[in-house]
Amino acid sequence: MEAQWKTKGQLTELLCSLVNYPSITGSNDEIAIIEYLQHLLGSKPYFKQNPEHLEIHPLKDGRQLLTALVKKDETKDTIVLLSHVDVVGIDDYGSFQNLAFHPKELTKELMNHLKELPVEAAEDLKSGNWLFGRGTMDMKAGLTVHLSLLEQAMDGTFEGNLLLLAVPDEEVNSLGMLTALPALDELKHRHELDYKATMNGEPMFRKYPGDTAYYLYTGSIGKVLPGFLCYGKETHVGEPFAGLNANLMISYLAQELELSEDFIETVGEETTPPPISLMQRDLKEEYSVQTPQAAVAMYNVLYMEQTIAELNEKLLAAADRTKHKILRHYNSKASHFIAENERKFIDMDVTVLTYEQLYQEAEKRYGKGEVERRQNLLTSQRDQGDRDFSTLLVQDLASLCKDIGPMIVLFYSPPFYPSVSSKKDPIIQTTVEACQNYAKETYGVELKNSEYFTGLSDLSFIGPVSAESPLDDLLNLMPIQGRGFELPEDVMQTLNMPVINVGPLGKDPHQWTERLELDYSFEYLPELLHYTLNKLFNS
Repeated sequence: MEAQWKTKGQLTELLCSLVNYPSITGSNDEIAIIEYLQHLLGSKPYFKQNPEHLEIHPLKDGRQLLTALVKKDETKDTIVLLSHVDVVGIDDYGSFQNLAFHPKELTKELMNHLKELPVEAAEDLKSGNWLFGRGTMDMKAGLTVHLSLLEQAMDGTFEGNLLLLAVPDEEVNSLGMLTALPALDELKHRHELDYKATMNGEPMFRKYPGDTAYYLYTGSIGKVLPGFLCYGKETHVGEPFAGLNANLMISYLAQELELSEDFIETVGEETTPPPISLMQRDLKEEYSVQTPQAAVAMYNVLYMEQTIAELNEKLLAAADRTKHKILRHYNSKASHFIAENERKFIDMDVTVLTYEQLYQEAEKRYGKGEVERRQNLLTSQRDQGDRDFSTLLVQDLASLCKDIGPMIVLFYSPPFYPSVSSKKDPIIQTTVEACQNYAKETYGVELKNSEYFTGLSDLSFIGPVSAESPLDDLLNLMPIQGRGFELPEDVMQTLNMPVINVGPLGKDPHQWTERLELDYSFEYLPELLHYTLNKLFNS
């Protein structure tokens, strides 16, 4: 079979055809690109002869994922090639939005706007070896190279089986990967496969601006999304000290948590970025002179070897410090407005508790059946996304327990990414060393082994966890678990396998200057991965 996806030019054309699908998470094109992959692969002689090896699997929300198995004789050894097809939105492209999914045209047009580009992006553009556009780096270049490897496998190049897995929704909730787990388990038994490892194709992430190092990864960083419901006490603006404004509460929480050094974790030479807010707003839906009763904030918290219990302890400690700052502010301001002898009537306090504790308090007041009925009713009427629905479930419980308010309630919302690492796995160690030697000897490229991919990836659901941490410590504080969201812990444990990420070179993921370097990505990387896969099969 004549190779169609081998040369730099061919791979660039293939990448552009993938990027042409504006597969923003949740859009119809996220569905369409999977069907396009099915069309591309279905035209290959191998899949015409083995149509049962190319499958589309439905997600519960109507989206779909694709698996493509190239099986060599009676060999059981199988390596999974993992990619995601979705991308983030393009609002940041401004006047270039209409070209965001047309890499060649965008790259050409940007030459007319060099002064509008950041200096580094302009220099890369002028070199002529970078392709700009949404998804070029994250991560359709990785998918492009994986398709090339699958094509090579059809010619019997490798000593084992390759299973391409292309999933949607990596950029939001990873529902694609969570759905893929039982599908992989079923394929394993049906085709008698032995999964040796999963290789991801996420691009290299720079550790700091200007970082010129090349990386491969033997794991993926963990992420939790803790939310805090600040439930205050409403009042008329004419009587401000008769209540406690939820917006005041949430503002002090932001000062306590945003970029907090308490959550920075260092393992060896690697360090997690500090927390940063991804959502903050009050929950008042209409304008009035009543103060907002509730507000919510959610924080991106990354971790490596910490347990969920340790994170919970830090989060609750931060909430407790916030409580005291709120009360100091409130009492200080009251002293300027209310006479000293009248302040004795002010009795303001803030309760800090978890979602689980709040649920128990609601049950004490109304009984288990009534609380469950209310939560089920909200679930049946749900029309919100996961984050907003999680917040609604907590807010409803808080409304049942007004007597213990004002309160700060800790809860979790999807997505959750377990921290995983294969750095100590002997097969991965041998493979990494061979890959590094090959890159240096063949291309003069020094690949650094970074234990944790910091960009977040679906490897989190299939690799060995970095620290033993009972998932109940998370799920007991996750209102949405069992109400439209399920973390399939049993399948995650069943399919656990070594992981490695060797991907293309690019810059500025999730920015309008996202771009891919073509020489390394489409000349060096395909050969490097070919060599690495054979090492994995023979280890």
